[in-house]
Amino acid sequence: MTLKTDHGKSHPVGATVLADGVNFSLFSKYATAIELLLFDDANSPVPSRTILLTPQTNRTFFYWHIFVHGIGAGQVYAYRVHGPDNPAQGHRFDPDKVVLDPYAKAIVGAEIYDRQSASEKGDNCHRALRGLVVDPGCYDWEDDAPLRTPYSDSFIYEMHVGGFTRNPNSGVSEEKRGTFAGLIGKIPYLKNLGITAVELLPIHYFDPAAAMPGLTNYWGYSTIGFFAPHAGYSSDRSPLGPLNEFRDLVKALHKAGIEVILDVVFNHTAEGDEIGPTLSLKGIDNRTYYILDGEDKSLYSNYTGCGNTLKGSHPIVGKMILDCLRYWVSEMHVDGFRFDLAAVLSRNVDGEPILQKGYNMIWAIESDPVLAGTKLIAEAWDAAGLYSVGQFVEFADWFSEWNGPFRDDVRAFVRGDTGIVSKLAARILGSPDIYHRPDTDVNRSINFVTCHDGFTLNDLVSYDEKHNEANGEENRDGGNDNFSWNCGIEGETNNERIKTLRLQQIKNLLTILFISQGTPMLLMGDEVRRTQKGNNNAYCQDNQLSWFDWSAVEQEFDLWCFVRRLLDFNKKLALFRQEKLLEVTYTSLEPHLSWHGVQLSKPDWSEDSHSLAFSLRHPKANEYLHIMLNAYWESLNFQLPPLGQGEKWHRVIDTAWQLSEAACDLDAAAAIESETYRVQARSAVVLIVKPV
Repeated sequence: MTLKTDHGKSHPVGATVLADGVNFSLFSKYATAIELLLFDDANSPVPSRTILLTPQTNRTFFYWHIFVHGIGAGQVYAYRVHGPDNPAQGHRFDPDKVVLDPYAKAIVGAEIYDRQSASEKGDNCHRALRGLVVDPGCYDWEDDAPLRTPYSDSFIYEMHVGGFTRNPNSGVSEEKRGTFAGLIGKIPYLKNLGITAVELLPIHYFDPAAAMPGLTNYWGYSTIGFFAPHAGYSSDRSPLGPLNEFRDLVKALHKAGIEVILDVVFNHTAEGDEIGPTLSLKGIDNRTYYILDGEDKSLYSNYTGCGNTLKGSHPIVGKMILDCLRYWVSEMHVDGFRFDLAAVLSRNVDGEPILQKGYNMIWAIESDPVLAGTKLIAEAWDAAGLYSVGQFVEFADWFSEWNGPFRDDVRAFVRGDTGIVSKLAARILGSPDIYHRPDTDVNRSINFVTCHDGFTLNDLVSYDEKHNEANGEENRDGGNDNFSWNCGIEGETNNERIKTLRLQQIKNLLTILFISQGTPMLLMGDEVRRTQKGNNNAYCQDNQLSWFDWSAVEQEFDLWCFVRRLLDFNKKLALFRQEKLLEVTYTSLEPHLSWHGVQLSKPDWSEDSHSLAFSLRHPKANEYLHIMLNAYWESLNFQLPPLGQGEKWHRVIDTAWQLSEAACDLDAAAAIESETYRVQARSAVVLIVKPV
């Protein structure tokens, strides 16, 4: 049957379902002709219909478009793009390669897809991914709406959708393990822990084959389709299954009061470098979409460490990114985004950093009305040395940042490093030495001690060195500056003294996280001592090494309760929900802040200091805390601030105590009868004033 076609329109870009057909639109500045391929099903080796688009009848500006009557949602499609094959000029057109629409809302063909065939010469139609025409409006959201939880009330949990329930001991049915539906079944666990937002590692459609031979890209930082949910995370294997199951997850999380933040990778794609596969953008318009080497355009500028770099500051690429973000907010109801290697987005089309110098992608995101009010979290660095921590918050009003210095300085202090006490003081107060604007919301500092990239919390206190041999790169991959300490023996041990010290160090790290100004973020499984056996770059380990071990919830229940009590403590006090930064002057700022050492009003800021005490007061809320941190290898006797009649200090946290008693509810805090408190070696103590 011959399909009737019309010229179509340039916008909306992508495949759009209309009353009597589908409008297709694709941008390519340098293409000479484009073929639209229509398939009968997801795995058909060849298209049933091929429609030629010519510049004379099917191009407006550089958008190629056509309207096809008689088809609708469920149509499988892809493209072949003709143009110059001249890598030296940045062109890599190859009509033998079937390429994916970058605006595809659903992607099919995973069963036949082969990355190698997209990298070699010759036709790959029978092994290529395809797009699926969808009508995003066909879903019942009921009364779902954005939660808009303030940062001051937020507790973020960074997690991997697949790894959270893939373990056979998860209690999730086999067909739902590692899926959006599997995660829905575990929402009560997140709710009970006190989570207010999940930060999901990439769920955009990615290439699991983008890894070393024999391994799988588990994390998902290898995007193929930015608009489509990853099909491997859906228990519903129907073409629309991933789309609907993800929306079911969002709706269920929202009903539980939990926001959804997506980790998005707009800095590179799965197409790699000059020897990588042609999957989509490389074959559609390589010169427009990627930053190429200034002297040899056959090479890619690699600011990401992943082979290529998207040209985010190009208006067309920037439009794609904005359209994508708007789509996930408007149609998929997500609450925010964490931008992987966000510093890349501040580079211009030639790769030069211009965050505050001229228009770039960050300006566009910051100015977009649809994105206003969503959580925008920057990983404010890239793989080429551009380190912009502080600049996103300084420059923009919506962006917050992963606070890398918080992670490093807290680790260094707890490890016992010298020269770190003054830095620790700044981190605890929300890093005013980094975030200089006086009107900065202190909660835009996302504080963390671990994340997916690096050691887990358990491994941070169990390993001095990374152990990444399983990744197939002879332990060369992964970072070397981990600020970790094994407490005396590398790896697992039966030595009770070392096991006790490791647990105490875990308590110290968690305590500092929750008594600091800013928004706390916890890595999946840290609350139950998840271990990766010293692997600090488990991007390719889709196995027990990375999965959540649900048996640990019972085994480490006391630690789980400790984390929950820390969170409750943090949430109950107005002191931890302030919005303005306190200036770090290392002198008293009465009545709000006063610094101490073992003696009152005598903090030790010296290079050799390993301890710090400080008092925080919130006069309006009638809250008064005294916090003592001892990273020294011997116990120290701290003087306590004097109180008025009818008041006493009460112990809320003492990490030297056994785990079940190391933190308590405010109502159960025990009174301190002495004028001093002996803080044991390598421990943290938090006291609060209560009437007696």
